Amino acid sequence: MKTKVSILFYAKRAKASVNGLVPIYTRITINGKRIELSTNRFVELSKWSTEAGKMKGNTEEARSINSHLDMLKIKIIDAQMELIYKNTPVTAETLKNKILGTEERQRMLIPIFKDHNNKIKELVGKEYAQGTLERYKTSLSHTIEFLQWKYKISDIEINKIDHAFVTDYEFFLRSVRNCANNTAVKYLKNFNKIIKLCLANNWLDKNPFANYKSKVKEVERVYLTESEIQNIINKDFKIERLSLVRDIFLFSCFTGLAYVDVKNLTKSHISIGIDGDKWIFTHRQKTETASKIPVLPVTQMIIDKYADHPKSNNEDRLLPILTNQKMNAYLKEIAAVCEIEKELTFHIARHTFATTVTLTNGVPIESVSKMLGHKNLRTTQHYAKVLDKKVSEDMKLLRDKFSLIPTQEAQKTI
Repeated sequence: MKTKVSILFYAKRAKASVNGLVPIYTRITINGKRIELSTNRFVELSKWSTEAGKMKGNTEEARSINSHLDMLKIKIIDAQMELIYKNTPVTAETLKNKILGTEERQRMLIPIFKDHNNKIKELVGKEYAQGTLERYKTSLSHTIEFLQWKYKISDIEINKIDHAFVTDYEFFLRSVRNCANNTAVKYLKNFNKIIKLCLANNWLDKNPFANYKSKVKEVERVYLTESEIQNIINKDFKIERLSLVRDIFLFSCFTGLAYVDVKNLTKSHISIGIDGDKWIFTHRQKTETASKIPVLPVTQMIIDKYADHPKSNNEDRLLPILTNQKMNAYLKEIAAVCEIEKELTFHIARHTFATTVTLTNGVPIESVSKMLGHKNLRTTQHYAKVLDKKVSEDMKLLRDKFSLIPTQEAQKTI
């Protein structure tokens, strides 16, 4: 973008001295943004020409002041040209620093990134999950590694980050770090948040992501089938920890709640719903959206089973849930015992609720979306898959409606 700079000299009436003299100021406008600087010269208001932007007449005083203003104008233009020559963005801040001869403050990427992460850390448990902080910490680590790999430096001025930097960073993530498409896109999305922060603070004049395009590829979500769910339900686990993890996993399968939302549940989250039956009323930690879920018989059985569990009572939790890491580790044991070849994780329960438990059994996707606490149906479509079985059942209803065999006369017209 071409930088437009205009220079105006004017007498500042508001700062008139007791002896009637007013200071002469210069107003520099850069792409609509103004800065004002004193010229350190004073003039009687009656001797000042507003239209010409200089002192009237040809007296020695007028020649001296006007010559000073001309020299100052040349200094401003020279400062502008020097910034352009150094490939430094011409902004109100950079031009003012150059004119005044003050040292320009170079904003560096890594301190800004670290400050962002420190603020996230302070808000973990309030506005952000621990996982969010970990992702930004990993993103910062990749950024530092990229700077060393590409430029052999430990930090970089943010005004030197351009489109080439972004595309080279993407190449680094895909090649050196061997990130899959969606992982690379997520790390660049995290980095883009830092860039947006710089833009919001006017530390950057242009967005290096402006012409960058990336696309998250659709991933085939894993879910359990009805027979696999039944297999887990029927399995008699002799080891208490496996039995506990199985029950809490099934609880998620029949409520659609994510690990952290199950962990945050207390008995107060169970209340009577619009239909007179028990519902779970909660808010998703990730999006802070409301999630209202009717309690199914399997869900109620699990709640009753652990109603008097010491861990539940001592920690004021609905269920005595373990850490997410332990839950996922034990789920792998459960998958092996139940001869389920899928890589079982706690999050699969949420996809199972969306696909096998609800959508396949005729629950409209709008209702599924509301129970999952999604803000739009597009997100729900990533979780809930319309299976061939559901298509077959729906089309069977349609076949029954068109089951009348056409008469021979009608067949001739088809």
